[in-house]
Amino acid sequence: MKRILIIEDDPYIAELQKDYFALHEFDVTLSFDGKDGLQRALHEQYDLVIVDLQLPNVDGFEICRRIRDELEVPILIVSAKKEELDKIRGFGLGADDFVTKPFSPNELVARAKAHMARYDRFKLGTKSIPSDTLHIRELSINQSSHRVYVHDKEVFLTAKEFEVLVFMAKHPNRVFSKDQLFEKIWGFDSNGDIATVTVHISRIREKIEADPANPQFIETVWGAGYRFTI
Repeated sequence: MKRILIIEDDPYIAELQKDYFALHEFDVTLSFDGKDGLQRALHEQYDLVIVDLQLPNVDGFEICRRIRDELEVPILIVSAKKEELDKIRGFGLGADDFVTKPFSPNELVARAKAHMARYDRFKLGTKSIPSDTLHIRELSINQSSHRVYVHDKEVFLTAKEFEVLVFMAKHPNRVFSKDQLFEKIWGFDSNGDIATVTVHISRIREKIEADPANPQFIETVWGAGYRFTI
């Protein structure tokens, strides 16, 4: 049975979420305090964490950051905050989804199931794979040989394209702005500008995506940057 942790200080909303997930046979734990919820998330084993942003003691942003620093588990933010900057910040700290209150409980359950299934596929794909190889669905990236395969067919990336792909694949479900990617891969002291990030992402998509116009690996999060989806 899948285990879900819900960190929500409004008892009515927390119990509503718990009831709907219980109907779908999930084991649900409730926490009404940010500090308690964070400790539970880090020291107990859950398949999904749902977190509000406005919490006593530790807010949802900090919870997202701490969980993502230590764990690979899907995180869903459910919040009354509707500002675009809050969503961008949440994605940037590692949240997989952002649901605005009021919400449809059935939609929340559907989204949760989809994210858990995606993480399960990622974990299955990495079993029995050498530690220097990243395997995500039909994509395989061998870090030591700098070789990339899609459906067991090799595709050829430049050195920088390979660096971008590896970096994003090793940080799945996190949103990185163009500035962040430029700093991580090229360094701010290098010659060039962040426009090169867009060019490299476009070229990578042409080589690894079945439909570059509708990417399944490197998604564009409008107004925020790019996210590698597992």
